[in-house]
Amino acid sequence: MTQRSFLFLQGPPGPFFRQLASGLRARGHHCHRINLNGGDWFDWRGPSDSFRGTLDDWSGYLHEVIERHQVTDVILFGDCRQYHLSARVCAMNREVAVHVFEEGYIRPDWVTLERDGVNGNSSLPRDPDAYICLARQLPPVPTHNHVAPNFRQRATEAMAYCLATLLLAPRFPNYVSHRPYPILSELRGWIARIMARPIALRRSAKSLAELGSRRYFLLPLQLDSDHQIRIHSPFSGMAVALEAIVRSFAAHAAKDIVLLVKEHPIDNGLHAWRNIVVDLARAHGVADRVLFIADGDLYTIVDRASGVVTVNSTTGTLALASGIPVIVLGKAIYDLPGITHQHSLDAFWVRPTAPSPDVYEAFRRVVVARCLLYGGFSSARARALLLPEAITRLGGIQGRTLRAAPYAKVAA
Repeated sequence: MTQRSFLFLQGPPGPFFRQLASGLRARGHHCHRINLNGGDWFDWRGPSDSFRGTLDDWSGYLHEVIERHQVTDVILFGDCRQYHLSARVCAMNREVAVHVFEEGYIRPDWVTLERDGVNGNSSLPRDPDAYICLARQLPPVPTHNHVAPNFRQRATEAMAYCLATLLLAPRFPNYVSHRPYPILSELRGWIARIMARPIALRRSAKSLAELGSRRYFLLPLQLDSDHQIRIHSPFSGMAVALEAIVRSFAAHAAKDIVLLVKEHPIDNGLHAWRNIVVDLARAHGVADRVLFIADGDLYTIVDRASGVVTVNSTTGTLALASGIPVIVLGKAIYDLPGITHQHSLDAFWVRPTAPSPDVYEAFRRVVVARCLLYGGFSSARARALLLPEAITRLGGIQGRTLRAAPYAKVAA
């Protein structure tokens, strides 16, 4: 077996990256990390360097680390962070493989691991006919047991990461976060959200009881800080998208249908989304037809919906699997003819286009085979399922896994 040299950059909060490195070391590979802040340092065990320079220094520093450790592969989570954008350019132009982890393209129970880029930077086909052709060569997606997320564990890991970043900030004086909010504000938001959770659960139960058997469209909110919103959509933030959707709903949806807005399960609590939704509904004259929930069984809620309106949330794939119409307002790999509604949002409320089961199944089969791993980041059990698959995939023959196209030089 050829020994590889893996360089880890930023990962999801929690132990996943250090556990992944441990598994790769057990296979004889070298693993090293660059810590960009105190949270990175706190989550890691093993050889590492801490980068304390400025963003202007980053590319040169990274090049030196790649040369010094003879790096063959770079592993990172999310490809739109400033440090990761430069790292992709630096690595790919040296023909160093870049492996990008992200939340799963398909819900539930999957994690994305793709070469070179994800989401809007993915090399997946954009033509539904390509999926139909490729799917003929692949077996059906195996049936898996659902992996339940653990909100408390994920929140605790996120808070620990934030706290370590805050306390160790003097050691990383030039760190620039990819998140738009100060770390102390996020930490306060998480604490407040956890403390208010019992009230939020009661309010959600009341809203769902009020919904009863009425028809509804579902709008799953996304994280306001998510690059899926800020880079891969026409909206500057989730509040802007929300206003556009409520305005269209008020003007064009039938008077007997409800818009159900669901908060993201790991929202940082810095936006009073309930108040924002209520105010928008009142302003557009639909206060009696717009409901907000912070929690609820997403699978049941999706199954009952008349349609799902999303910027580019992976909740859309959950709906598509059940044959429920979906409209995407941003960029998403599943936004394809035959799968999602391809006409205007105004038209969606009146005549939503249902997905073709054959096209969606072909898409699902190809994506699972190409770049999805069974498991998750949000609980110990989910990581236990994910790690063996990730280690096997990453430890495979270099250059063979997760590729769709030959290397191309990337502009700096």
